[in-house]
Amino acid sequence: MTSLPPFPRLTGSADVSVRPAQPGDAPAIARVQATTWRTAYRTVLPAAVLDEWDDGAVTASWAAAVASPPTSRHRVLVALEGNQVVGFVGVAPVEDDPSAAEVGPLLVEPRWGRRGHGSRLLAAVADLATADGVTRLQAWLLESDRPSADFFESAGWAADGWARTLETGAAPLRELRWHTALDDEDGTS
Repeated sequence: MTSLPPFPRLTGSADVSVRPAQPGDAPAIARVQATTWRTAYRTVLPAAVLDEWDDGAVTASWAAAVASPPTSRHRVLVALEGNQVVGFVGVAPVEDDPSAAEVGPLLVEPRWGRRGHGSRLLAAVADLATADGVTRLQAWLLESDRPSADFFESAGWAADGWARTLETGAAPLRELRWHTALDDEDGTS
């Protein structure tokens, strides 16, 4: 008898899939982050963040996150097109709420956008969170990031009224918290 894979939605067609990140994916994750931030967030993020980008430090940080996560509920997943990493998502438990997990960042390299990679990443996070007993997901989005807000809204998420301000050394960045409830096995939330 063949056993089912532990996370059915983690695989896609032969050309696209989502899987847990491996330590060797760290350079590709850093590349996706740098490319996406430089392309999609150039007018939002302080210039120093982008101009002083340190590929080595970012790659090392992602390698540590993948190889030595603080808990089993800290995860990094990658979206693949063929064998190429084209997107990623990080997820972590919410410190003061064991029933919640936080998504962030969820990035797909712009040239690979509109192919369902973000949706597959978000679905995989929901599957893993549900398996962990999580009933609510949350994410912090830049207030000015309408494309990400539209994406999360189309997936059934909504802003919940919480906001925070990040000090950047330049203009502060305001983020809004978005959330969604996960259905439990009997279909209720």
